[in-house]
Order: sequence, then structure tokens, then C-alpha cells
Amino acid sequence: MSRASDRAYEAIRSMILSGELPAGSQLGEEALAEKCGVSRTPVREALRRLESDLLVTRTDTQRSFVADWSIDDVADAFELRAMLEGKAARRAAERMTDDALDRIRAANRQIDGALSKPGGDVAGFLEGNREFHTVILEVAGSRRLAALLGTLIEQPVVWRTAHHYGRDALRRSHGEHEELIAAFARRDGAWAEAIMVGHILRAYHAYADAHRGLTDTAMQLEAAE
Repeated sequence: MSRASDRAYEAIRSMILSGELPAGSQLGEEALAEKCGVSRTPVREALRRLESDLLVTRTDTQRSFVADWSIDDVADAFELRAMLEGKAARRAAERMTDDALDRIRAANRQIDGALSKPGGDVAGFLEGNREFHTVILEVAGSRRLAALLGTLIEQPVVWRTAHHYGRDALRRSHGEHEELIAAFARRDGAWAEAIMVGHILRAYHAYADAHRGLTDTAMQLEAAE
């Protein structure tokens, strides 16, 4: 894979995950090539990779669009995440080192700092949250788990979930991280797995509640027109 293709892949992926390219929007190769500073061929290769990541869908006419996940798709993703990250948390607890635990604690302090800012810092929360879960995967030491979770953790729905959280929900997430840290400090795999499963499933319900609220609002607006 060429460097130009890698550059296009990272750029388009970042635009999708950040919401700059919203769900359902068409991905024109020429426009993307101009944005990424490459030719159309690397963009075409990047779109194929993003399709395998489930971030892009392709029609029968070979047009590409940002994937738009239904609530059922989201439920499947979070259910798989709960199972896989629960397993990762168990393995990590059993293999935890003092250095890794320090990194996990630092990530959660970053989350706490982001939540303490006026109005909350969602970008800072997401950065700390990503580091928190990344270290757990590293300590778990399973390439298969990491590969399987890679296509689930970085989905746009994770970004949207955090933006749908209120301050109380974000604080609960931080508190659940503290419980995970307690389990890791005691090298208790069963405890860590149970907390992680609940942590991921609660995140799904936060997303589903917000989705239902947004759907209800849209329906009310349509009825008023």
C-alpha cells in the first residue's frame, strides 16, 4: 500500500470519525483527492480499506457513501464490544503491571480534567477514553482481540455516544473507570470483566436513549410541517 494511499485513508477516516463527513454523505473521489492532496487512485484504494472497516458502503453503481448505521447495527456493535472488551479486561487484569496501571490512572485523570472544564471538554474526554481502553488492550496481549475490536471501538457511533452524554453520564463513565482501576490493582479478572461489560452496555443505552429522543423530535417536526 502506497504512502499516498495511507495518507488518504487516514485523512478520510478522520473526517468520517469526527463527523465532518456525516453518515449518508456521498464520497466523490475527485473532491476527496483534492482535500487529501493526492490523486484519485490512492483515494480509491483508501475507500476500499474504509469499506472493509465498515465505515464506507458501496452501491451497485460503485458509488461510495459514509456508512449510516441503524439502531440495530449499533446494538450489535455494542453487544460485540461488551463481550470482547469484557474478555480483554479479564486478560488485562491477570497480566497487569504497575507501569500499565499508572498509564491507565493517568488516562482517567485526563478524563477527570476534561470533565472539570466549564461546559465539559468532549474532545479531551474522548482522547483520555481512547488511551484508557488502548492500554487495556495492550496489556491483554491478544492480537486477535485487538483486531476484532479495532473495527468497533473507532466507529462514529462511539463519537456520537459521547456527544449524546450529559455531564452526569460522563461522570458515571469516569466512575466506572475508577472501578475498573480498582479491579486491575487487585488483578481480579472476573471483577474487571463484569465492570467492563456493564460499562459498555450502559454506553449503548445512553446512545439508544438519545437516538430515540432524536427520532421523536424529527417525527414531531415532520408532523408540524
